[in-house]
Amino acid sequence: MPEIRLEHVTRRWGKFYAVDDLNLVIKDNAFVTLLGPSGCGKTTTLRMIAGLETPTSGRITIGDTVVYDSALGINIPANKRKVGFLFQNYALWPNMTVYDNISFGLKNVREPLPKIDFAAKNAARLAEILKNPGEVVKVLDECRDKNGRLDEKKAQLKLIDAFTLSIYTAKQLYGYHVEQGKDLSPEIAVLMGRAEAARNAAVAAGGSLDEEFRLVKDGQIVTKIRKMTREEIDLTVRRVARIVKIGMFMDRYPAELSGGQQQRVAIARTLAPEPAVLFMDEPLSNLDAKLRLEMRYELQRLHVETGSTFVYVTHDQMEAMTLATQICLIENGVLQQYDAPLTVYNHPNNLFVADFVGNPSINFVEARGRQQADGSLELQILGGRTAIFRPSAPVDLERWHKNRDSASLAMEEARRQKAGGKDYVEKGNKDEAFRYQIARVEEDDFSLQEERALTDEDFVLGIRPEAIDIVHTGRLAGEIYGAMPTGMESTVKVRVGDFLLTGVVFGSELFTLGARVQVDVTGENVMLFDRRSGVRIAVGALEL
Repeated sequence: MPEIRLEHVTRRWGKFYAVDDLNLVIKDNAFVTLLGPSGCGKTTTLRMIAGLETPTSGRITIGDTVVYDSALGINIPANKRKVGFLFQNYALWPNMTVYDNISFGLKNVREPLPKIDFAAKNAARLAEILKNPGEVVKVLDECRDKNGRLDEKKAQLKLIDAFTLSIYTAKQLYGYHVEQGKDLSPEIAVLMGRAEAARNAAVAAGGSLDEEFRLVKDGQIVTKIRKMTREEIDLTVRRVARIVKIGMFMDRYPAELSGGQQQRVAIARTLAPEPAVLFMDEPLSNLDAKLRLEMRYELQRLHVETGSTFVYVTHDQMEAMTLATQICLIENGVLQQYDAPLTVYNHPNNLFVADFVGNPSINFVEARGRQQADGSLELQILGGRTAIFRPSAPVDLERWHKNRDSASLAMEEARRQKAGGKDYVEKGNKDEAFRYQIARVEEDDFSLQEERALTDEDFVLGIRPEAIDIVHTGRLAGEIYGAMPTGMESTVKVRVGDFLLTGVVFGSELFTLGARVQVDVTGENVMLFDRRSGVRIAVGALEL
């Protein structure tokens, strides 16, 4: 499967930038989720790769083929990019059966395909099967009713699955009535004779037939531009139906299927042309919660079985975390982080990423302090309480701040140079600093207050709910402000002074509102962010 590369891809309408200078590499056989809030540019990115949307500028490469380049004037249409697209709407033909829905697109395929002698191939396959009649009889015996009568249609479908045949070859095999126990040696000899005659004819014409009965000349498989035969179409439909487990619904219409079954049909139809890349735009959003969970497992299995590259759009961070090998998190058209799911969760690049990923949401705590001689930071948090933050890896704050300022100046200079270009259009949807939320018992209206000038001593701590521990030895005195038990765990809000901390407590313990508790912060995954830039400085432990 191909690698996908996006270089400086931008899509704008007037002054609105849906995607702003995106650089991204999607590795071969990856499962990448494009994640972000509504309107962030993830679907636009997907559509540009697929060829359904034309970028304003940039370059897109799929495998070894440049499918779009604004400088060179290249823009390969969507139907030539060998990609599959699965929409939020299943878009099934209501007047067609499941079989016809899956096969519809295959009937219009006209491209270079191998020259195959299907008559000889089927003859050889039937001869091979008939040499072991016991296997056929075993399959047919499973299709008898309580009176011992053989169900012809059921038997043919069983033969299809048992021997990976098309319906046409299965009907031919059924017609030999192997269950009657007659001598099939003459039939086998005729079939083998047909196959051998085809091989001899190919040799006489200066070529040969390989194991799949494809014509080979000068060591190369001969191809010609043609449509798929009904045999090829049927084999393809049966193959993808087995992958998504809908073989028993082939004669039904979409109205006779559940939502999950319809989704499987849509997936099968997308897989049938064997796309190099499969794009999915929120395909599970129409399903109920239980069915969505089941379909996530199916998509994981499908990714492994097909070996395709999957690019999946969602605003549901739970889907992104459970499905992806890589998460691409976008905000206001700008890439925020591109990493493995657990890296995004445990080491977010900035405050926005930390806030967006995680359920329940992360706790943000404002802090102020300085670095000590031993590398730790002495901080004032939660209304004057003292805490020590110990980074997991050494960090020199003075040097970190200098690098931050240098990077900021370099970005500003690059922005000025870009603004000097004749094609530059100022971004109307400005990139603004992320406004994190500090959970308080009583929300104050800060909009009328003048914000204090920030210094290099201002920080924000990010504490995941699982790090909030309610224990008798906790150093913070708190009060249960809210509790939501879900069986194996409870989400608890603890009031500490005027602040609220959200924790996840595992087990079936019941909490009483107003109860006094002691709270501690455990683990070494507490995050320290620079308050001025919102960028993560370090990860470490917090001592209260």
